[in-house]
Amino acid sequence: MVIGFLSLDIHFPHARSLKDKRKELAGLKDRIRKKYNVALAELDHQDVWQRTLLGIVTLNSQPGIVERILSDIRTDVLEHVNGDILDAEIKFY
Repeated sequence: MVIGFLSLDIHFPHARSLKDKRKELAGLKDRIRKKYNVALAELDHQDVWQRTLLGIVTLNSQPGIVERILSDIRTDVLEHVNGDILDAEIKFY
């Protein structure tokens, strides 16, 4: 079994409050969960207005499937997020 972990460090330059950031983040998290059926959570920067660190996890018996899902998520977020991706890293366990 292969476990894949994607970390996304995102900057929301237009957020002027935690409420703005959380609104953007909630929409992004819902989209990813529904489309890819993965687990995700905000791992850091919970009290910072314009930044977040998301952790996304999926697993499968086939490594290629895990890699494809996480790569597709990274591409999807790059195309649809209302902010900037500061860092995106995929790890396998």
